[in-house]
Amino acid sequence: MTLIADILLVAGALGAAFYCMILSRRLNRFNDLENGVGGAVAVLAVQVDDMTKTLEQARIAAGKSTESLKSLTSKAEDVAKRLELLMASMHDLPEPSAPPAPEPAEDSMQEAVFLRHQDRVVEAAE
Repeated sequence: MTLIADILLVAGALGAAFYCMILSRRLNRFNDLENGVGGAVAVLAVQVDDMTKTLEQARIAAGKSTESLKSLTSKAEDVAKRLELLMASMHDLPEPSAPPAPEPAEDSMQEAVFLRHQDRVVEAAE
């Protein structure tokens, strides 16, 4: 009976060793940096670093744009105030007098007017 128990114990130990060897190979392939999940994790880590740098650059650019917009807005408000003041001061000016109408020249050529009557052209002068 002890012999059978020893044989079963050795068989179980060999089976467990074989199973551990298979699991070890699978784990090495799983963590492989080129094809496995380890490689995917490494690529994602690099992409996260790149995105962090890009985000920081975007924040800096947005801050500069905000400062530029603030200064331009304040300048525009100042110009608008000056324009309002100029428009208010325009009411104090006298009304402009109408320029005299130009007199028609006496020796100017009269324009010819062409009228169409039943498929013929007649020249009429006014």
